[in-house]
Amino acid sequence: MVFKLSSGSRLVRAPRFRLRYALVAVALAVALGTLAFHLLERWSLLDSLYVSLQTLTTVGYGDVTPQTTAGRVFAIFYMSTGVGLVLYMLTSAVQAIVQSEMVAAIGERRRQREMNKLRDHFIICGAGRVGSRIISSMQSERVPFVVIEMDEPRVTYLLEQGVHLLVKDATLEETLREAGVERARGLAACLPDDADNVYVVLIARGLNSNLHIVARAVEEQAEEKLIRAGANRVVAPTIIGSHRMAQALMKPAVADFMDSIAAENLDLGFEQLEVMPGSIYAGRKLRFTNIRSELDVVIVAMRRKNGQMIFNPSGDAIIEAGDILIAIGKAESLRELSALARGEKKSGV
Repeated sequence: MVFKLSSGSRLVRAPRFRLRYALVAVALAVALGTLAFHLLERWSLLDSLYVSLQTLTTVGYGDVTPQTTAGRVFAIFYMSTGVGLVLYMLTSAVQAIVQSEMVAAIGERRRQREMNKLRDHFIICGAGRVGSRIISSMQSERVPFVVIEMDEPRVTYLLEQGVHLLVKDATLEETLREAGVERARGLAACLPDDADNVYVVLIARGLNSNLHIVARAVEEQAEEKLIRAGANRVVAPTIIGSHRMAQALMKPAVADFMDSIAAENLDLGFEQLEVMPGSIYAGRKLRFTNIRSELDVVIVAMRRKNGQMIFNPSGDAIIEAGDILIAIGKAESLRELSALARGEKKSGV
């Protein structure tokens, strides 16, 4: 089932609140009737509760009836108001159920239309500690994504965030199909169990051979299995964490630099940019572009179409269409560079 927080949830919330208030009112009415009959008729609490429920449920008086004048007067008042209260509760219950079903049906159709429109999106399987960080990054980058998660507390939090959420088992083929894996750009397998991640990667690769898959490995020995299953990249947080700790211990200046890049409050980051054939950079030497002089962006590596990686390319390196540029710089400069690399913007370089 897919959820996305919307105004429809408010439509469901109103009758539910009325139902809750009605239930509280009925409970108070039962308590009031029990106490009144106990004081007026001198019955036991059990007999008083019995008569109160008889009155509210319209079963009628049989073996036990009010005998005193005060008890009869209260019974008249109690019948005229209590029965109406019970009818209101039943009406609220029916309204809540019917309206919930209607909103759910409407939301399901709307959700299906939205899911069918998604193209080149990302799928995040698991919203734990690793997955939640990926979600935050994608929200900041404003890229389309779908989250698959079943844990109730996480589902509640994600609903509050208003993300596309699929509450199903990520290891099932129909779940990945519903998430649009055949049209997706990438998938992150972040489930807490390595075997589940292997299943997700294996199924996703079978459904989309061009999908870029990044998988989390809880145990180091699971990396090879995930690669064989079809993952393009495997990340082991424990190994990365230990490397970062060793770096912080032995090379604190390098660790501080890497932390400054990863810090969300700084306007600095890495970006990969594909040079399209219509780009002003295609066929030009790196030194004759505005990448360093005007945009103040540093190209730390270039990946050729054949997979060759050139680290710290010189100014004489020729940028070719299809190359991937690995750049570091300010976010605004990187966005401008990305537009120029795609050929969407012209410049006087």
